[in-house]
Amino acid sequence: MVSAIEWRAGPPPSIRLLDQTRLPHTVSYLDVTTLDDLRAAISSLAVRGAPALGGAGALGVALALAQAERESWDETTLAAELDRLRATRPTAVNLAWAVDRIRPLIPQGRDAVLAAAQRLVAEDGAANRELSGIGADWIEQRVCRERGRREVRVATHCNTGALATTAWGTAYGIIHTLHERRRLGLVYVDETRPLLQGTRLTSWELHQDGIEHVVQADGAAAGTILRGLVDVVIFGADRITANGDVANKVGSVALALAAARAGIPCVVAAPSSTVDLATATGADIEIEERGADEVLTLAGVPLATPGTRAWNPAFDVTPHDLVSAIVTERGLVEPAVAGPGALAALLA
Repeated sequence: MVSAIEWRAGPPPSIRLLDQTRLPHTVSYLDVTTLDDLRAAISSLAVRGAPALGGAGALGVALALAQAERESWDETTLAAELDRLRATRPTAVNLAWAVDRIRPLIPQGRDAVLAAAQRLVAEDGAANRELSGIGADWIEQRVCRERGRREVRVATHCNTGALATTAWGTAYGIIHTLHERRRLGLVYVDETRPLLQGTRLTSWELHQDGIEHVVQADGAAAGTILRGLVDVVIFGADRITANGDVANKVGSVALALAAARAGIPCVVAAPSSTVDLATATGADIEIEERGADEVLTLAGVPLATPGTRAWNPAFDVTPHDLVSAIVTERGLVEPAVAGPGALAALLA
């Protein structure tokens, strides 16, 4: 299984990132030695996915200390640089969460910071394995046993495998676990515009793992579900609010709406670090907007009439009443059944 992020001792110390902007045709790595380069890698989506951004944020604190030593930063400069790092992608909560978890250890020195950051990365991999088993168990019960299906056909959106995490994957991890249990039929992979993470990344990972799948246009997904070709929708999350609303890659809410109309489950998978109990509902989430070129051009070639403006939100919010189950490594919540406060009780 591919590793999307790892620490290199150097000299100089660096974070090695699998450059996801060049997949699937080129497998290449970025050796990031400065916070400016790390922020650039995050903004360009060379590294992406909420759990992977958490790993980048944690290791970024260690990287910042190494850079501070080389460039003689004072405490004010270091604090400002870390603030800039945590704000690089505002919708995904894991980046800021990881920076905030590691930076209080700075007075203990770079070795203590690095050790804590590496523990956080390892914890994420273990969490992904745990939540994948929990999610697969629920799907086996609710879809295979209760509905009499030996195998489940899955629709998924964006990329949630090892590329988007520190290991194994979240929604993809559930899909992979179902495959290992011989409970998985065909996987419908949304292309996931505008950067085609489904086409470029999820399909690549499914090929690596020998899992049967097809790629479909985002606009086809709802029709595929309503035609009865899908048994369960599974996608990940960049932020889950206290009431169970889910921010994920734009296009996710369309699958949830179609799943509700078709009467099939919509499952959201994410580590507990993605649950933001300080944010009450999805209406309070800042939605990142990206550049117009991602919509109006293709491989640098203009597609639209000159002067055309673009609307390019990177995420949308799926209301909690459209989510059948939220799966974390701590357990599972059915938002429509459990009611307010269920996530807080799960994580207490």
